[in-house]
Amino acid sequence: MKSNASVLNKRTLALAALASLAVSSAAFAQDADTAAGKRFSVVGGATLLQPTNHGDNNGIEVDGGPAPTASVSYNFTDNISAELWGALDSFDHRVKQDGGKIGTVEQQPIALSGQYHFGDVDNTFRPFVGLGYHQSNISNEDLGGGGDHVSLTTPKGAIGTVGVDMNINSTWFARADARYLRSRADVKQAGETVQSDLKLDPWTVGFGIGARF
Repeated sequence: MKSNASVLNKRTLALAALASLAVSSAAFAQDADTAAGKRFSVVGGATLLQPTNHGDNNGIEVDGGPAPTASVSYNFTDNISAELWGALDSFDHRVKQDGGKIGTVEQQPIALSGQYHFGDVDNTFRPFVGLGYHQSNISNEDLGGGGDHVSLTTPKGAIGTVGVDMNINSTWFARADARYLRSRADVKQAGETVQSDLKLDPWTVGFGIGARF
């Protein structure tokens, strides 16, 4: 497992870099051209992921946490795009059962979505929606209290996105988004499935800075 200090340092550096990017973009970007017709967009930001705790998970609950995230989009038109989104570092989760901690686990999601952006590309505020598919890499499971190894299979499923971009100028923009990841995974103990279709279904809230080119 990564130490808490190491994770905190990594995330602090990532967030500091994003803040520096935002300041430099506001200071130096030029407004002479237009955002129309630019085919690629990149966004870096910070995201909070929180699994949904379902009553039919045999008392198992999973806490959420933050991580840096990034996305790359190809804009087929000024309104339609395809986005590849993912976490740059793992989300760390504490796992509880019947109110008591039973261990920790990390996940690192990646998703491919189609998106529709409303309004003209040069509007100050541009809401968007998206629908696609995601899966998460599960690592560093520390579950079961030192007995037989307990693991999770790869959570995967549909992902829905809503968000809004705020144009700073023709190149730079700020983004806020929320995502819902329908996720199902099997719980295995010593290689044998002990629970099928564990419902994780996390939602995320993210903020970032993006550029078009």
